[in-house]
Amino acid sequence: MINAKAIHKRFGTVKALKGIDLDIKEGELYGLLGPNGAGKTTTINILSTLLKPDNGSVFINGLDILKNPVSSKKNIGIVPQEVALYEDLSALDNLLFWGGLYGNPASQIRSRANEMLRLFGLSDRRNDTIKKYSGGMKRRINIASALLHNPKVLFMDEPTVGIDPQSRNKIYEVIGQLHSNGLTIIYTTHYMEEVEKLCERVGIIDYGEIIAEGTVEELRNRSNTTSIINVALENPGNANLKDLQKSFETVEVDQNNQLVFRCKDSDKKLSGIVKYMDQHNLMISSIDVKKASLENIFLELTGRKLRD
Repeated sequence: MINAKAIHKRFGTVKALKGIDLDIKEGELYGLLGPNGAGKTTTINILSTLLKPDNGSVFINGLDILKNPVSSKKNIGIVPQEVALYEDLSALDNLLFWGGLYGNPASQIRSRANEMLRLFGLSDRRNDTIKKYSGGMKRRINIASALLHNPKVLFMDEPTVGIDPQSRNKIYEVIGQLHSNGLTIIYTTHYMEEVEKLCERVGIIDYGEIIAEGTVEELRNRSNTTSIINVALENPGNANLKDLQKSFETVEVDQNNQLVFRCKDSDKKLSGIVKYMDQHNLMISSIDVKKASLENIFLELTGRKLRD
């Protein structure tokens, strides 16, 4: 459905994209994960024909979008970071306006707009002006406006930034429904838990390059960190971190004053940790073992935390 090869983009002296390759299948829900400034929005803007790359090629649904941008737009729905709605118009009138830009019959647009209002749980507020909506409700209408023409591909650029939990869960529910209906979705975010919750496959982008790609489990298996062991001590002040690091290497102290061990084989590591604590009279109050998250994988791949 989406095939991008060697996409480059420069803004002045800044290389925003350094050869992005993407191959996304029809019906796939693909997560593009990375810190702010990594190149997510630039990538989406190029794929959605809003920005021309300096080099490279992009095909969506078989069309070369650089040669056929107008025809390509009919296949694409875009949910931008910023809410793009008219505050003094009602939700329904906003949808009718945006739907009308695609040249479909008025009756078809109205039917589709009402369908979207039902889907996003806003039918009872259809005649209220957007300025009366909460931030989360505006986000829902913003997404609805991108679906009015039944696109084959939906680009969602950080669609849940700054919204309430109720609206966020409703958006997750709708995304799941759209995905089950076969819509191809690219979902960009720097909230890693969203990618883990929603996406089949993940591309991690940083400094304009895809540095890793695959399912969460595939990324986990490629990393040296597949498990995280958190150890809380009754007497943490007696722990010698330098000595621990000599014995275990990948150990640090978190903000809760717990010892955090990153490892490939948690069973083997755990027995060594317990033995070490016993030998050094360090009393364990709790141990928690969990699979490495995307944040842990990102740290392993880049050696630093995500930027805000």
